Amino acid sequence: MNIEAFEKWSMILGITALIGFMGFIMWDLAKQSKAGRFGTIMIFVVLGLGLLGFIIKTVVVSVLEQ
Repeated sequence: MNIEAFEKWSMILGITALIGFMGFIMWDLAKQSKAGRFGTIMIFVVLGLGLLGFIIKTVVVSVLEQ
């Protein structure tokens, strides 16, 4: 495995782990604040939109580079 392939897979795995950890943080925040069903949904929607924006930006940049 060359360095470019290693960097690519490391970045993919690192970003995936970070997104998963951020999901856990959102769930824990909703649980500790006793947000209820609506509050939990809002936490995931609002904070999840920031994550979704990052993912969309990454996809758009990779599509435009081709």
